[in-house]
Amino acid sequence: MASTTDIPRQPGMPVRFERPSALAFLLYALGLGVLVWSLDGTGWSVSELASGLPALGDFFSRAWPPSLERFPSLSSALIETFQMAVAGTVVGALVSIPLAVLSARKLLSGRVTNGLARGIVAIFRTVPDLIWALIFVIAVGLGPFAGTLAIAVDTAGFCGRFFAEAMEDVDKGPAEALQAQGVRRIDTIFCAVIPAAMPAFITTTLFALEKAVRSSVVLGLVGAGGIGLELKVAMDMFDYPTAATIILMIFGLVVIVEQIGAHSRTRVMDGH
Repeated sequence: MASTTDIPRQPGMPVRFERPSALAFLLYALGLGVLVWSLDGTGWSVSELASGLPALGDFFSRAWPPSLERFPSLSSALIETFQMAVAGTVVGALVSIPLAVLSARKLLSGRVTNGLARGIVAIFRTVPDLIWALIFVIAVGLGPFAGTLAIAVDTAGFCGRFFAEAMEDVDKGPAEALQAQGVRRIDTIFCAVIPAAMPAFITTTLFALEKAVRSSVVLGLVGAGGIGLELKVAMDMFDYPTAATIILMIFGLVVIVEQIGAHSRTRVMDGH
């Protein structure tokens, strides 16, 4: 009986595995070495994980059933979290539009202005939103305003990058045709480039909103408002039933926002 290796490969069928080159093999080995080094540096231990399972089971047993005693006040905090996410996302997306126009290559600005705008977007995007929250808590005090500002800055960096890429990828034909007729470059951007990139703008903003909802929960842990602060207090007080209620409420909010976002993105892409 012929082995599977003796069966001739059909023309046009790709090979299942290609033998890597010497450079690729070295890169794979380097990546594996970095992974092992990272696991060792973080103290990864399967035995400790297994020994911690009883404690995890004890937490779930003490957290169930969830407590509905503070459900009205927790609902208000959850609404505040959603308000932070929506307000921060909208403000950040609006701020990101001029940043994206200036940072998009060969669109409007010169090399110096382009580099400066791209640097601002990079700073907004690379500094974690938790750090922005700590900065704004110092600036404006505890509360949801600090969290909203942190989300707005983080969203401006997130959307600014992808808005710029979307405008760089649109068909240049309509904009060049308008410029050939003497239309100013700034007018061609708002009449041809941005409308063509609008579906990408909308889908990116929806992704940013989903991201902001999850971030707003974490920001509450540093005093930036929302239900995250309630979760921290419940965990610090060992009030696990209330903590379970908060976790379930957060899960429900995230799922609802993600489902609405996925449906909206589908409608946008189908309409486009």
